[in-house]
Amino acid sequence: WTLQFVFLVSGWFQKLLKSRVSLSTQHEQETQVTSVSTAPSFTSSSCSLSSSSSAAAETAPSKPQPLRSALSSPQRWNRKYDLLVCHSSADSDTEEAKRLVSFLEASPRSLRCFLWCRDVCLGGAVSTEFCQAMQDSHLQALLITPTFLQDDWCRYMMHQTLAEGPMSNRLIPLVQNLSHCQYPQELKFCFYINLSSNTDRGYNKINETVLRYLEELVKKEKKNECNVDTTGNRSTGEVNSQTDDLTI
Repeated sequence: WTLQFVFLVSGWFQKLLKSRVSLSTQHEQETQVTSVSTAPSFTSSSCSLSSSSSAAAETAPSKPQPLRSALSSPQRWNRKYDLLVCHSSADSDTEEAKRLVSFLEASPRSLRCFLWCRDVCLGGAVSTEFCQAMQDSHLQALLITPTFLQDDWCRYMMHQTLAEGPMSNRLIPLVQNLSHCQYPQELKFCFYINLSSNTDRGYNKINETVLRYLEELVKKEKKNECNVDTTGNRSTGEVNSQTDDLTI
């Protein structure tokens, strides 16, 4: 009986252990199945979020590029025109000057140009009108061509422009259909913009030159304002110190 009881008890324990092992194995399998089944739904949701964010980024309107501050500065509006374009009366030179001005005045450049064949006041003295146009313009561009060099009036405009300030960076020589040996002696020291080979590139250089000049005007004005503020603060400090000395 004792042996039979021992065998019965050991068999009962073996069955109990097997049932617990099978239950734990079944529980692990169910957990794995559950995790596998939920994983795709999370992935799909993340994919949908990423696709929606990318779609929103694509449909979002792009921010407009800010205009250069020099174009809206008070220093620019101190003069009526940004650029005075001087050219000869030859048809080819006049058409070239019109194309240049149309390019510079078009958006987004929107420069203010004085074109001699278009904006001169009829009935006025020629020399007086030209000198007034120079005073009203920040910069002067000379369209130098073979016809320009042969015209006495054009040479007068060139000399007047040089007399205004040869080293003031207000003169932009433009050469077209000229070899280097044909450049006028009066402008040998200046940098030229050549319109003979690549006109579009030359037009863009002119636009950048005008913008850089206007930006320099703004920088100089800010520097002068800072100097004035510094001088004013120093004067105020000196007055206060003298008052303190008198008070003591």
